[in-house]
Amino acid sequence: MIEMRIDSIRVSMMNYQRVVILREKDTERYLPIWIGPAEADAITIKLQGVISPRPLTHDLMESIISKLGARVKSVIVSDLQNDTFFARLILDVKGQLLELDSRPSDAMAIAIRADAPIYVEEVVLDRAGILIDSETGKPMPQHKGGKSEVTEEELKSISAFRDFIDNLNLEDLGKS
Repeated sequence: MIEMRIDSIRVSMMNYQRVVILREKDTERYLPIWIGPAEADAITIKLQGVISPRPLTHDLMESIISKLGARVKSVIVSDLQNDTFFARLILDVKGQLLELDSRPSDAMAIAIRADAPIYVEEVVLDRAGILIDSETGKPMPQHKGGKSEVTEEELKSISAFRDFIDNLNLEDLGKS
């Protein structure tokens, strides 16, 4: 597993879809994940330090977890199937670990409220991670020696995702 941090939330000017950009903690590898507008707002509000007069859904969830004597230990973006990312919210409940299936966007919105780390399985980064060409600011493919290559079928299944990413302005990634 690779530790990541939320680099930014982006909006495609073509279709106004939101994408959260995760950045590998110690390198320039990124993982873009499509998310809904409500989840994008929930993450952005917390990242910008905005205080809501009433608890938002993810604030409520984090509060419930805490009041029940548990704590958010981490989030793991664990899989990518048919353009859908999967995540697990890992809770420490009185010394026992509890894994909950979650959408990555909800898990991240809760994790940033609980100051919990975000991890991504290496296989997910190998399939959907991007490196940014420092000269052009454009995404470039990753080729990792010794790792399993992405199959032609997988490339077809994520082609719409790649088209979306290719149309985002990513030149200022990592400059936040």
